[in-house]
Amino acid sequence: MVRDWRTAGVKPPDAALLEYAEKLTRTPADMTAEDVQQLRDAGWDDTAIHDAVQIVSYFNYINRVADGLGVEMDEGSRVWG
Repeated sequence: MVRDWRTAGVKPPDAALLEYAEKLTRTPADMTAEDVQQLRDAGWDDTAIHDAVQIVSYFNYINRVADGLGVEMDEGSRVWG
């Protein structure tokens, strides 16, 4: 799952959320209301979508802070890089 969530056999609602998270991470300026609607169509409610956006955004933010400060990853975290 860490290397490629698409090959992990996740359920369709989870795949929709992971696709959304990836787009928000890689191309945040391309996000649209349609992306949110696709999550709703997959069964996610607005609270869950909001929570996901907060978590994904914070994770991206804190990684950029760490990168900007030159923080080195420890050995246990290398699989994520």
